[in-house]
Amino acid sequence: MNDTQPSSAASDETGGETGLPLALCRVAIDTYRENVAYLHRECDLYRAEGFQALSKVEVRANGKRILATLNVVDDVAIVGHTQLGLSEDAFALLGVAEGHPVSVSQAEPPASIPALRRKIAGERLTRQDFREIVQDIAELRYSKIELTAFVVACELGELDREEVFYLSDAMGRVGRRLDWHEHPVVDKHCIGGIPGNRTSMLVVPIVAAHGLLCPKTSSRAITSPSGTADTMEVLAKVEVPFDELGELVRTHRGCVAWGGTSELSPADDVLIAVERPLSIDSPGQMVASILSKKIAAGSTHLLLDIPVGPHAKVRSMPEARRLRKLFEFVAGRMGLVLNVVITDGSQPIGHGIGPVLEARDVMRVLTNHPDAPMDLRQKSLRLAGRMLEFDPDIRGGDGFGIARDILDSGRALEKMQAIIRAQGEKPFDLDHLELAPHRFEVLAPRAGVVIGIDNLRLARIARLAGAPKARGAGVDLLARIGDRVEKDQPLYRVHAAYRSEHGFALQCSEQDSGFDIGQPDEIQRLNVEF
Repeated sequence: MNDTQPSSAASDETGGETGLPLALCRVAIDTYRENVAYLHRECDLYRAEGFQALSKVEVRANGKRILATLNVVDDVAIVGHTQLGLSEDAFALLGVAEGHPVSVSQAEPPASIPALRRKIAGERLTRQDFREIVQDIAELRYSKIELTAFVVACELGELDREEVFYLSDAMGRVGRRLDWHEHPVVDKHCIGGIPGNRTSMLVVPIVAAHGLLCPKTSSRAITSPSGTADTMEVLAKVEVPFDELGELVRTHRGCVAWGGTSELSPADDVLIAVERPLSIDSPGQMVASILSKKIAAGSTHLLLDIPVGPHAKVRSMPEARRLRKLFEFVAGRMGLVLNVVITDGSQPIGHGIGPVLEARDVMRVLTNHPDAPMDLRQKSLRLAGRMLEFDPDIRGGDGFGIARDILDSGRALEKMQAIIRAQGEKPFDLDHLELAPHRFEVLAPRAGVVIGIDNLRLARIARLAGAPKARGAGVDLLARIGDRVEKDQPLYRVHAAYRSEHGFALQCSEQDSGFDIGQPDEIQRLNVEF
């Protein structure tokens, strides 16, 4: 595994320092991926330089520099008159001790601001425009206001497919780019929105057991009850040092690690921090986010899962087909072999929603447990089968059978156990789960058939119960679409970490359980293209 690392925004090319020196102070505030600096209003430097709140400043110390957004404070208990405060992330990035002298100066405006203004005005941008914008974003030169303006302009202006390629290509070129010196290097990604959909933790060991290289770097949850990294962390460490990751993957042919420290497409992480609170996930930005990360990670072949359902990110088949065409166009321009599958996203996959419950489902499938969720097993086998067909020695259509044999024989379990040990095994007893202590059941209000399940509602209830921060919190499904239920029959069980979270989740479920009970002829079947 080789990688190239461009110059970082934290490096000081001249080694010089400007401005009046101040003593560095660590301010224990989590600003969520944004560097924030704090100056007291009575600071001599603040008055002399004419700083304004929310402006960008450049902080230099010991040959390093970072860019940060300035906050002005009036309380000396936070920052004194001769101090500069830095938020947790900014302090860690600068990498010097408290009390170290630092200098602060006005940051130069990002060079790409004229291009940003043209995009806000609705103009079509060039490839070079996107490269300049993405470079400035990755170097944290944009303020939150400027980032928001870019995200909204791309959403309202609806990037054409060439612009989506330009954005994807630019994002993939900033940060690390890995080269595994092997072909094919396979990966799998789901666009998200379906609770409990932990297929990656089954696909990786199946594909790796066959021998294909599958370095899976996954995300933590931001707005969902659990991400793949959160669920894997129940079983093993996921923060694998970058330098160790290559050896681990080459030895075991796969991993399921957190991608937060990999510095792959860093501009994407910055943009996501703005997009998620605004609930913006436009097709162009989605394509750029996913494909830039895969290209930077050295993938040559990608299987993409697009779930479709009334409460999924993609609500209709025509919308799914349009998105598939956009992914295929951009992937083709970037030299990535892409196989898109459109799957049923009408309800959660598996029984559990939340880290421990989802880990239970995964391990039950791997151990061929009689209570293993069949929908998770079948979907994972189909996805793994498609990925195995990236192997030129496997004929099209044979992948599913090979994947099933690997799972049924126990080879997938052995591979997963080897990956878990290599990453750092954690205690996990499938028969004695450590679930959150406060629980309640949601009952069917009447007899009938489950005709619909609201994915978003169940995900919200699971988060209110404490997931993913409390690993044992979440929702355990007891009924699925098509099941006949009697009045007062349990539909699902909620596990909450604390009494307050129990109350929040209970109130949310009482307002709307997320289950629709009706008659069999009311079930809307999805004609997916798996």
